[in-house]
Amino acid sequence: MLRTMITATNTLTQLQQQMDTISNNLANSSTTGYKAKEAQFSELLYQQYNNDELDRTLRQSPVGIRYGVGAKISQIQTNHSQGNLQMTDRDLDLAFTKEKQYFNILMPAGDNGTNLVYSRQGDFYVSPVANGQVMLVNSDGYAVADSDGNPIVFQDQFQNFTLTEDGLLGVSYPNGQTATFELGITEIQKPQVMEHVSDTYIDLPENFAELGLEEQEVLVDMLGANRVNIGVQNGALEQSNVNLSKEMTDLITAQRSYQFNSRAITIADQMLGLINGIR
Repeated sequence: MLRTMITATNTLTQLQQQMDTISNNLANSSTTGYKAKEAQFSELLYQQYNNDELDRTLRQSPVGIRYGVGAKISQIQTNHSQGNLQMTDRDLDLAFTKEKQYFNILMPAGDNGTNLVYSRQGDFYVSPVANGQVMLVNSDGYAVADSDGNPIVFQDQFQNFTLTEDGLLGVSYPNGQTATFELGITEIQKPQVMEHVSDTYIDLPENFAELGLEEQEVLVDMLGANRVNIGVQNGALEQSNVNLSKEMTDLITAQRSYQFNSRAITIADQMLGLINGIR
């Protein structure tokens, strides 16, 4: 009975994490550039009980009994497939037309520092800074980096914006002058290595050095001749790639599994009560 309760308890905690992951996907189904996540399960260690030697005679199936102790989440995988594009006709709404390419975003990191993270969320705005200048930011107010890793800052008397397919942002002024900026864009060759930071942001994991990989094997900065391989357009936003039908089906399955394991604990407790009540 105790083994039943331990096995069910081990699995319950992991099922709760799976339901949390699914709930997060559902909550972000309308978030621009969000990538769905999926919990992958693996079995915990088995305990082998072997039969007597005589029981092996003429036996076709494996001998002994293997007792499991539940399951655990081995990893939470991110689905990096392309989301659908929604046309907005807004100059500062940008969307990638190719997978694995990400905007470089400067996320605040305490003590007035910043940390470079990566996101496909392309709804950008301008935010006043100082001396009649504005800075290009995303919907969270984080600075959008140029190809040198610096914030994109320009005069606030702009008229309109243009964007070339290779990620060159043009700012036009009423006097006919223009300013151009190369958007910082990185192609992630091994997205499965990346770690989810928050919302739509990803970064290299803290233990990256222990993975035996070089940074250039994972991250390729789209600079120089590489910029012709960029696929980005303005006037559109990439929607999340969350499949609502799949998420609801997975949620129902996880809930039923949770109920089953909860019931197993209840029944085991009742059986222990009956055993303790025997005189």
